[in-house]
Amino acid sequence: MEKLKFAIIGCGRIAQRHAEHINRLGVLVAVCDIAPMKADTLAQQYKANAYYSIKDLLAKEKSIDVVAVCTPNGLHATHSIQALNAGFNVLVEKPMAITVKDCEEMIAAAKANNKLLFPIKQNRFNPPVAAVKEAIDKGILGKIYSVQLSCFWNRDAAYYNNSWKGTIDLDGGTLFTQFSHFIDLLYWMNGDVEKAFAITGNFAHQGVIQFEDTGVVALQFCNGSIGTINYTVNSHGKNMEGSLTIFAEKGTVKIGGQYLNELEYQSIEGFEITNLPKGNIANNYGTYVGSMSNHDKVYQNVIDVLQQGASMTTSTFDALKTVEIIHKIYSSISKS
Repeated sequence: MEKLKFAIIGCGRIAQRHAEHINRLGVLVAVCDIAPMKADTLAQQYKANAYYSIKDLLAKEKSIDVVAVCTPNGLHATHSIQALNAGFNVLVEKPMAITVKDCEEMIAAAKANNKLLFPIKQNRFNPPVAAVKEAIDKGILGKIYSVQLSCFWNRDAAYYNNSWKGTIDLDGGTLFTQFSHFIDLLYWMNGDVEKAFAITGNFAHQGVIQFEDTGVVALQFCNGSIGTINYTVNSHGKNMEGSLTIFAEKGTVKIGGQYLNELEYQSIEGFEITNLPKGNIANNYGTYVGSMSNHDKVYQNVIDVLQQGASMTTSTFDALKTVEIIHKIYSSISKS
């Protein structure tokens, strides 16, 4: 079967990860960035065509099957809608967008053009995450009482230097750029959030970022359970922890490690999670480390959906819900 053809819009750090998997599973035809050097460098590495204008790329590269949008958060909607309207399927990095309205417009554009929009939520593929989700879906844990999410990472001033990161318009907030994958897992595991109450502060990044570097959140879920989120990017020197603890009727489990990549604790009535496969390593960007590197599985799913009619692992509705929950959290701050 002929390999699918891809283009990448936005040639920053995460684009390197996309290009590696595209090169292995498909064909990278074109890349685009408003910084010519970034576009040229990535294009030369993979013998792709370089563009400095999205409009030019979409007009000239008609053989493309999927456009991967790897631009700043606040531009995801604009660039995805442009590609969808030009007749291409779209794979969009997290978060899907930074407003609910933008998410809805992206979904509408995909439907209007009869194209698919693939949101990236690669932490769902972490072996302990998938195993706990399966246990929940099978009723093994019973009714969920409460969940606790801890996100303790390090992002120093250098991370934000000369970058769109840290700005309200293009970044959106710490929950969008650092921890939207974790919010997605809360929703995936335990359903929608009815109420949120947050207290946040900027303790170590004054004059560096335009929003919080630390937050404490209380949640009430639609299923009646409650939860908390404790997060910061002030972990000294390095990432410390990304964990999710679930207290339920028939069991308690904790998925931990730095990136929700280890099953740290389990006590389940008449059941034990065993023989977990080894997960991928975390994304390493040289000066900092991000979430687990499961983009290979994301790309394989895109190919399976388009060539074999498989189901999408993450729906656009799920991705919208993540943005909606983050919006509820941030909206609660101004009301507190």
